[in-house]
Amino acid sequence: MTATAERAAGEDVSRPVLEFDDVALSFAGVKAIDGVSFTVGGHELFAIIGPNGAGKTSIFNVLSGVYRPQSGRVTFAGTDLIGKPPHEIAELGVARTFQNIELFANLTVLDNLMLGRHHHNTYGVMSAFAWLGKARRCELANRAAVEDTIDFLELEQWRRFPVGQLPYGVQKRVELGRALAMQPKLLLLDEPVAGMNLEETEDMARFILDVCDELRIPIVMVEHDMGLVMDLASRVLVVDFGKPICIGTPQEVSTNADVIRAYLGQEHRTAGGAA
Repeated sequence: MTATAERAAGEDVSRPVLEFDDVALSFAGVKAIDGVSFTVGGHELFAIIGPNGAGKTSIFNVLSGVYRPQSGRVTFAGTDLIGKPPHEIAELGVARTFQNIELFANLTVLDNLMLGRHHHNTYGVMSAFAWLGKARRCELANRAAVEDTIDFLELEQWRRFPVGQLPYGVQKRVELGRALAMQPKLLLLDEPVAGMNLEETEDMARFILDVCDELRIPIVMVEHDMGLVMDLASRVLVVDFGKPICIGTPQEVSTNADVIRAYLGQEHRTAGGAA
């Protein structure tokens, strides 16, 4: 049993913080999401996998308010997300990373992480200019939260470096840090180890586990690295051409015939059965 599965088995993850219910999304008649349903528990690491073009990123775009589905229901902590713009969903506590790094290359690690605190700023323009009262207290609180994130992700040696000068794996860690700086209640990770080497992947896996175990933040993760998914996830949803084909534990998913067919093709499945 994986470390995350062992943790999940010892606590109640059945109470959902996120409900994605019978969602359908089409573009010009092409179904990107076709009746997908799943829930995510309060401290769960839930993974979504599938071949290229299966609809994984479309699911993330619905969750973060980029796309509005034609039907279905999406609720987070009891609040309906459908129809809300991305900034309002972020204010509810949903943070997201991206497959392609979306950082400001000329800004330092510290400045990029401070951008993750923008929705915590409740002061006005005049307070900001005067640097007194509420603005000063808020900025100091934001800096303290960012310093905690830097310590958590072991970014101290790079904190003053422009992000564009950093190794790729560290940049991906900074992207995770910016999301964590929001102090989210749900974290969406879009291919967090894409393009990483083995050492960088192992480092990121450790930090993802720490987010679940120490920060107690539920995670929804889209990832092509099957080794990472099987090691970290407590449950896995498999989609293909927008349709859900299997949901279960990593062990259940890895031995499911429909999943094998989706990834390897009918010919492989038949050949395997004949052997």
